[in-house]
Amino acid sequence: MMPDRLDLTWIVLVGLALATVLVPSLVTRPLLGNALLLTFAALKGRRIVLDFLDLRAAPALWRGLVSAWVVIVVLFAWSVSAVVALI
Repeated sequence: MMPDRLDLTWIVLVGLALATVLVPSLVTRPLLGNALLLTFAALKGRRIVLDFLDLRAAPALWRGLVSAWVVIVVLFAWSVSAVVALI
């Protein structure tokens, strides 16, 4: 029996959450660690938006707008962490 899309998304989200817990102990450089953590957050956000909020079946404009919003939030968070790390 093949798992459906929500089951696969749940497995991916659990894997990304575990990776998020492991990154701080494995990566010693703060900017790289923050970039990895925020990349995982963006991937998790996109999976949640597409599969649990069911935007995968929505028009491309909505998918693009919501995906762009996720990316903008993550880039803003990373830029703030970069400025704090450089100060």
